[in-house]
This record gives sequence, structure tokens and C-alpha cells, in this order.
Amino acid sequence: MPGRRVIGVDVGGSKVLAGAVDAGLAVHHRTRLPVRGLDPQLLLQTVQQAVEEAIEHAGGEVIGVGFGIPSMIDRRTGVSRLAINLELGDVPFAALMSERLGLPCVVDNDGNLAALAEHRAGAAVGTDNAIALTIGTGIGGGLILNGRLYRGSIGTAAELGHIVIDADGPPCQGHCPGRGCLEALASGTALEREAVRIGAEHPDSGLGRAVAAGTDPLGPVVSELAWDGDVPALVVLELIGTRLGTACATLANIFNPEVIVIGGGVIAAGERLLAPARAEFARRALPPCADGVRLVPARFGIEAGMLGAAVLALSELDGAPTSA
Repeated sequence: MPGRRVIGVDVGGSKVLAGAVDAGLAVHHRTRLPVRGLDPQLLLQTVQQAVEEAIEHAGGEVIGVGFGIPSMIDRRTGVSRLAINLELGDVPFAALMSERLGLPCVVDNDGNLAALAEHRAGAAVGTDNAIALTIGTGIGGGLILNGRLYRGSIGTAAELGHIVIDADGPPCQGHCPGRGCLEALASGTALEREAVRIGAEHPDSGLGRAVAAGTDPLGPVVSELAWDGDVPALVVLELIGTRLGTACATLANIFNPEVIVIGGGVIAAGERLLAPARAEFARRALPPCADGVRLVPARFGIEAGMLGAAVLALSELDGAPTSA
């Protein structure tokens, strides 16, 4: 007899990924749909479509849905207060989706849920204090402190992509009013911007030819070219990795974690990104705070948010809190 399932949903700046997940975190079906540039109504319709397809192919009874969205969630009301890269401000997301789907729904920030998944079954298993960064269109973050997910006083903590690493840096993207944020300088969006700049300066390189051809998306091509030894592509990843390492040093100085887990689409670059991040981290972090801290790739890669949303649903629909 098939067991119970939940649908874990990760809504990103460019795509929605929905998976039918069992209690052991095995995924029985995945649906992926694009959402970049959609207005709020069409975005909600697309998310609903992805969930309904996952339910149809779940292979068991679906008891609820967990959503991870790139937004600050007010845990007191369940309202999405502000989303940097999507039009989801002041939206009672869980209530709306529950009404549309006819199922219990829970929602949290996508970075929080990536941290929850990696702590429960991924690269942060066995730790009491861990940080997760998810690098995609923007940069999400999550904190595990003293073994529990930390959400802050109203639920909007851990916007780690918006720590400032260059006070005179470029304006941040979307609805962020800041300048020089980590998201502005080390996200997948920033990587593509730097790739265009550096590729144009080296037109005879593989990166230069990809830029001239208008390749889109450019980020995965940068990673592929770097693994093939294309020097401008390597320079791009070293630049982004160095900025990432600067931020990780600041986070280590504040939180003194055991591990910093790096996920999201950009982690496909692997050690080409992580090696310069570790080097800059070692140069900048205070030695006692950095002692023994590991910078590692996420085990679940781009599926961490989806699996974390499933963990949230499995836990909270059974009345087990995930916060400190």
C-alpha cells in the first residue's frame, strides 16, 4: 500500500519545482515550470499547476503541501511581506494556495527550508550550528542555531543575501533598497553580469564567443567553460567565489558555525567556485570563529528548497515545530 506523501514546492526567481515526497524524503515525481517575469496572478496559477501535476503523479495519498518562497514570511500571519525578485508582497500565500488546492498548506522562506533539508539529511547532518546559502537568481540564507531553525522575532531572519560586503557597491536587485549586498555581487545574476563584462574583454575566448552569441542562460555555460579550462570563465568564478568567501567570513565571525553549506544553481561550478571562497574566508575570518568551519557544497543541490518544503509539511502538519 503506498504511503502518505506531501508536495514540497520551491518557488524561485526563475522556476517553480514541485516534488511528491514521502516520509523518508524519497521523491516520487518532479514538476518544473518557468516563472521568470510572471505577474502575481499568473505566478500563483503556475505554482498551482505544478502542484496539481505533482499530486496527480504522487503515487500515494497527499496529505498537504509545503512551500518555500523567496520572500520574508511573517510567521504570525502567514503573509509574504516582501519578495526581492518576485511580485509577492503582502500576499497571504499559504491561505491562498490552500483555498486553491483544497489541502493544508504551510509556507516559509526558501533559504530557511534549504537549511532545514541540509540539516535534516544533507551536508549539515550532525551539526548544531550551521549556515546555508542558496545562490541562484538571488541569494537566500538559512540559520540552524543550537540544532533548530532560527527565524527571528516575526519570522523574517536570515536574509543573508543582503548583508553588505561593499558599502559603495552597485544597487541591489529587485525590491531591495540596499547597495553592495552579497546578492548584488555574488548571485547567479551577478555572475552572468560579470561574465558578459569579462567575456566582452576577451572576445577570442570561449566565454567571449558565448557572450557574442547571446547565450542564455549564461551561468551554466560559464561553469562548463571553466571546467574546460577557459581562463576568462575561471576568472569570473574566482571573482564570485572571492566575494562569497568575504561574506562567509562575516557570517562565521557572527555565528561561529560548524559548517557553511553552499547550494543553488551556481554550485554546479563546484571547486572552481568553492576554492577561492575558502581562500578568501581563511584570509578574513577571525581565527577563533573560523576554527574548524567547513565550506561545503549542498548535498541536495537545487532540490534543497523543495525537500525542505516537504520536511516543513511533514513536521508542521503533524504538529512538530521546526523553529527554536
